[in-house]
Amino acid sequence: METIETATTDGLEILHREFYEGQPERIAALEEARANDATARKIQKLRAKAGLTQAQLAKLVGTTASVISRLEDADYEGHSMAMLRRIAAALNSRVEVRFLPLRRPAA
Repeated sequence: METIETATTDGLEILHREFYEGQPERIAALEEARANDATARKIQKLRAKAGLTQAQLAKLVGTTASVISRLEDADYEGHSMAMLRRIAAALNSRVEVRFLPLRRPAA
């Protein structure tokens, strides 16, 4: 059965169709970028909520402020569980890993 693509003015749908539809490697890269961004934002948010500077958190974790800065960068791809656990402990939190289904565009 042949499907007919419906016209849309939704910018995100247009971008998805143009750059991601039928390209699993691009979808995987997008999901990884989303995960890196979410991790970076969470670290920054928890640090700010604790009222700590990057240097102060770094001292608590046993690293440098530049490492914390990189961890808070959405483009950083080297988040290790060990480092995330150290940060969580310093911020009186714990790391929780969840596996969620990938988002699938509506057919």
